[in-house]
Amino acid sequence: MLQEGEFERVGGPTIRVGVRVIAATNRDLEAATHEGRFRADLFYRLNVFPIRIPPLRERPEDVPLLVRYFVTKYARKLGRTIETVPERTLDCLVAYPWPGNIRELENVIERAVIVSRGPGLELGEWLPAPSVRPEARVPTLEELERDHILTVLRMTGWRVSGDRGAAVVLGLKPTTLEARMKKLGITRGA
Repeated sequence: MLQEGEFERVGGPTIRVGVRVIAATNRDLEAATHEGRFRADLFYRLNVFPIRIPPLRERPEDVPLLVRYFVTKYARKLGRTIETVPERTLDCLVAYPWPGNIRELENVIERAVIVSRGPGLELGEWLPAPSVRPEARVPTLEELERDHILTVLRMTGWRVSGDRGAAVVLGLKPTTLEARMKKLGITRGA
């Protein structure tokens, strides 16, 4: 169906369809394809126009806007009045790494709207301070370096050298940056 734009029901005629498939995953399908864990033909049919949306942990600046959106949504749905999100609460939500991504944030806000007793959003017992969470993991220096290099590469349109290249932004020689990219496994599709 993806290639030909048609399919058949069992025992039925061929049906032509004009559809586009939009697929989402939290897995690196390109790597899985190279490792033989995902069908290459399917990957290349789906990978016509890839859009990478970073996970919430990589864009903490989006958390306040999403919190306000979900507070409004659930306050209206549940007939509650939540007028403010205290700064301390917002700081706590921004600092959390959100392993469950936006769905986890949405569930936390729905619960907070339910348990809040005043005009301010209350998290209740849900979220301990980030410094005391035993499951909190500090990224390694290599992970931080990889993330930073990727951010700069995206910012520069994947230009490594030149006046507006990533090497200049990072204060490195282009050959040094290329060596680090190779060491860290950074390729354009990363």
